[in-house]
Amino acid sequence: MAVKDATISIRRWQGSQHPSMQTITGMMKDQGLRPYMWMNMANHRYAVRTHNYDKVLYVLDGTVEITFPDLNQSVRLRVGDRIDIPAGVRHGTNIGRTGAKCVEASLENRRRRSR
Repeated sequence: MAVKDATISIRRWQGSQHPSMQTITGMMKDQGLRPYMWMNMANHRYAVRTHNYDKVLYVLDGTVEITFPDLNQSVRLRVGDRIDIPAGVRHGTNIGRTGAKCVEASLENRRRRSR
């Protein structure tokens, strides 16, 4: 079930150069997040699913398309872009034709750590 009040946030990278992994993980750690990196081969697809935590994802390399079937929308993320997906929002993920490398974290980890 989708969360109707949830706000999906997308922040496009505004820098003149692509950010490094160190830059992105540093920004995430400054926000109290515990980032981890993952990568996938070209054209990999993740089925539609939900999480019980708020998810933060940055693209380090390649492109990633996130689909939101309940909203009938999708967004393509490029290097440096960030998306925040609230807990309970159904989404699928399609990796671009050159593969992708991403860094993500859950806001749940941040909340637990700060208690």
